[in-house]
Amino acid sequence: MSKAYILGDKAAVLGFKGVGFEIVHAYDSETLIQALGQVIRANDAAVVLVSEDLAEKNPEALANFRENCNAIMTTIPTHHGSNHSGFKEIRRLVEHSIGVDMLGKE
Repeated sequence: MSKAYILGDKAAVLGFKGVGFEIVHAYDSETLIQALGQVIRANDAAVVLVSEDLAEKNPEALANFRENCNAIMTTIPTHHGSNHSGFKEIRRLVEHSIGVDMLGKE
C-alpha cells in the first residue's frame, strides 16, 4: 500500500501524523539526504511533503529524489512563513507538461 510521507523538524511535521502521514524527522541538509534515502529504499511512497525551510538547505537532494522516485514531492510552508516555492514548482511542472501556464503569473 502506498504511503504519504512528511519530512521536516518535529515541530513542523508532528500534526500530520494524525491524518495518516509517515513522519520522518530531518533538521539539516545531512538528515534530509538520509531521510530521502530512507523513503526511496522503502519504495512505498506516493506523496512526499518536505518543509520549505528544509528544502531550501539542499535543493540538489530534492532533484536527486525526483529522479530516483516516482512519488509526488512538493514543499509546504512552516510556522516561519512561506516563499511559495511549492506553488512555483507545481506551476512550472504544469506549464512544462501541457505548454500553458494555466495557474497564472504572480
